[in-house]
Amino acid sequence: MTPQEPVFEFPLDIGATGANRTRLLHEQLRTAILEQRLRAGTELPSTRRVASAYRIARNTVIAAYDLLLAEGYVVTRAGAKAVVADVVSRPAASVRRATRRADRAPRLGATWQPPSWSSAVQAGDEWTTGFRLGVPDHRAFPFDVWRRLLSRAFHPRHGASLGYQPPHGRPRLREAIAGHVSFARAVSCRGEDVIVTSGARQAFDLLARLLIEPGRTTVAVEDPGYPTVHATMSAAGARVVPVPVDSEGLRVDQLPGDARLIYVTPSHQYPTGVAMSMARRRALLGFAREHDTWIIEDDYDGEFRYGARPLDALQTLDREGRVIYVGTFSKSVFPSLRIGYVVAPPWLRDALAAAKEGADTCGNGPLQDALADFILEGHLARHVRRMRKVYAARRAALNAAFDGPLSRWFEPVASEAGIHVTARLSDADGANALIPRILEHAPGAIPLHALARRDDAMAGIAFGIGCIDEDAIADRLDALARSLAR
Repeated sequence: MTPQEPVFEFPLDIGATGANRTRLLHEQLRTAILEQRLRAGTELPSTRRVASAYRIARNTVIAAYDLLLAEGYVVTRAGAKAVVADVVSRPAASVRRATRRADRAPRLGATWQPPSWSSAVQAGDEWTTGFRLGVPDHRAFPFDVWRRLLSRAFHPRHGASLGYQPPHGRPRLREAIAGHVSFARAVSCRGEDVIVTSGARQAFDLLARLLIEPGRTTVAVEDPGYPTVHATMSAAGARVVPVPVDSEGLRVDQLPGDARLIYVTPSHQYPTGVAMSMARRRALLGFAREHDTWIIEDDYDGEFRYGARPLDALQTLDREGRVIYVGTFSKSVFPSLRIGYVVAPPWLRDALAAAKEGADTCGNGPLQDALADFILEGHLARHVRRMRKVYAARRAALNAAFDGPLSRWFEPVASEAGIHVTARLSDADGANALIPRILEHAPGAIPLHALARRDDAMAGIAFGIGCIDEDAIADRLDALARSLAR
């Protein structure tokens, strides 16, 4: 029967004359509740309205509602309409059928099932005190300046761009990024070499799509290293080979000879914090030349340096277009900005832009314009200089604890960049007993073995400094020293 004015957002078949309409209405409403098409807290329409819409007797609707009430599917209050109860739903028939089909079909790829690596690096939604890695302190960010730039970018008078964007990114932002990395990191590039992405993670995903031939391409990654890259490359069909890291960075002498793509974080290795030595950088470029290999250089945490002039980027030293440079503004601005970039060799630019267009057509035009102005007007450089001093003081507080009350248990890893500090555990054999107590006093810190694929990873802990002030660092690590001493 076709109702004159449906009152439910799903079809009801009340049946022809003579059918048990009470039973039919009751069963269909109960199924809708179990399948959560009628969610908990939803008010049921009045019995008079349902009866009128479906041309049935009102007593039929009342009887069906009474059955739902008796079974606990709805609840009533004095003077109010019946409301769907919060019941534990049973699997809907469609779900049961889909589950049975799934039993006979491939499930999630092994890379993503279960994604146990994710919980180790998940930052969370809010800034909270702790030693979490990869989370910058945004409390000192110049939000007044940012609001002004955003307002200007969205204003029609300034040519607000509200349509689909060029797949490479807004030209003004690409030029701003080229100038920024040329000045800050001596990366040799022009605006036309820059492809804007939705953060560094999308850059890795797009590069995996373009450079990996499933089942045939071998990718070498640092170990311990960034688990997202390992997962992304594996999901693209690559054979991923973990390569150990020492005090000079990636062990080039242990790279597989058939590697066609190498992922490295030479400026501030994630998570050990070491910088790749110049000798190791040249060796890596030599390996790439000899074996016809491409290199993804992730300039992780490269903005925040505390020592001497940084070593030249691999991209700067490269003379053959083998290095693909990836950067992001997640640490220098804030993570939810979700703007990263790739400095691509000429042979890769058009293909990368096409892949980007297929993914999301390059995002938010006004947001990109605001970021371009933020860079070009000098606000980014000033903010980075200001935060460098803040993070330097926190690094000093950490290292003071490692050199003082915690010196029996920790040896800091030398590093000159980034917003985390890593320390080796002096007693590698006793690490398993110490780590739970360490994490109790240093919430958010990550054991290196949680980010490693090989069994011989360095025994150590990485401590983030973006979410904790100097005084809190000293207090927590003093408490840790007392706990370990006991």
